[in-house]
Amino acid sequence: MNSIYRKSLFNIPAGMTYLDGNSLGPPLKGIESTSKNVVLKEWGDKLIKGWNECNWMEQPLTVGNKIAKLIGGDKGSTVVGDTLSIKTYQALAAAIKLNPQRNIILTDIDNFPSDIYIAEGLVDSLNSNFELKKVKKNEIISSLNEQVNTVLLTHVDYRTGSMFDLESITNKVHENGSTMIWDLAHSAGAVPLNLKAINCEFAVGCTYKFLNGGPGAPAFIYVRPDLIEKCYPILRGWLGHKVPFDFNNTFEKSNSIEMMRVGTPPVIQMSILEKSLDIFRDLDLHKLREESIKLSDLFIHMVEQTCSDLHLESPIKSSERGSQVSFSHPSGYAIMQALIDRNIVGDFRAPNIIRFGITPLYINEEDIIRTVKVLRDILSKRLWDTPAYLNRKKVT
Repeated sequence: MNSIYRKSLFNIPAGMTYLDGNSLGPPLKGIESTSKNVVLKEWGDKLIKGWNECNWMEQPLTVGNKIAKLIGGDKGSTVVGDTLSIKTYQALAAAIKLNPQRNIILTDIDNFPSDIYIAEGLVDSLNSNFELKKVKKNEIISSLNEQVNTVLLTHVDYRTGSMFDLESITNKVHENGSTMIWDLAHSAGAVPLNLKAINCEFAVGCTYKFLNGGPGAPAFIYVRPDLIEKCYPILRGWLGHKVPFDFNNTFEKSNSIEMMRVGTPPVIQMSILEKSLDIFRDLDLHKLREESIKLSDLFIHMVEQTCSDLHLESPIKSSERGSQVSFSHPSGYAIMQALIDRNIVGDFRAPNIIRFGITPLYINEEDIIRTVKVLRDILSKRLWDTPAYLNRKKVT
């Protein structure tokens, strides 16, 4: 299949323009047969035998290797399981041990809250002079000094879609003698990545956004292969043991990336994720990125021409923007609710940002034109200004 546009492969309701794949990707058609097979045939028919006969225990590494291809990592560099918060904690706890004489963890003050909370929690638990330093994006490089141990950044900003230069930042961090961790939550499956080339030490990410693994899909962690032997996991689970089924009460870490395994793999969810990754087998991520830029540029141009009430929050330069376009408006939440009510689905991020994920797998130029037309109508007629749209729901 040569075409980037593959909406026919996804289960998206008829008439819906889905611009929220940067938050939760849609399911592939027929994905229910995968879960049904696991529940009825593998679990139902085989019960406990499924661990051996259906290779459940190998899933975290098998699926991890598929993700490694998408992020430019070597085979055996990536493992899947647990949540992104847990994987971030693992990466950060391992990273700071590489430079124990340094005491600063540096991050973006506008980083996703969970990354900041995890770093704060780790620092609080150390009972030492470790410090979490939060600075503005444009101050990251100037804040590097001989005390910076590790830099933790999210590649694509969750609010604005602004995108760091992976290679440039990583090189500067390494020149400073510090360790680099990238959070790829908003870039894996959306933009071309080559972790091997940029030589970063760690990366983490989730699989329910652009990888379409479904709500609650497990996260992944990447460790540069030369560090696997040197690293020692702080958050240890029995499946990260060298020989887990010896049930040894003294932890001996696995000699592979599996040292970063913690709990029992979520077999049903991981089976769905593995099947969802099939869509990337013959997909050129560079062409996907080109189409995303084309659609995003069109969207920005049309909105700026027809919706003057909105302020662009995303970078205008495509090289500095992920597969997301964001605008701000004092009544952003209500505007997004009005759009959703008209079958155009994006989302809102406090305090005033409306986000649109531009995913060329199921979004085309016609969708962009329709979205702008409806958005202009909502703004010009103040259709958003009703109690039904102004009252916030629990999930925004």
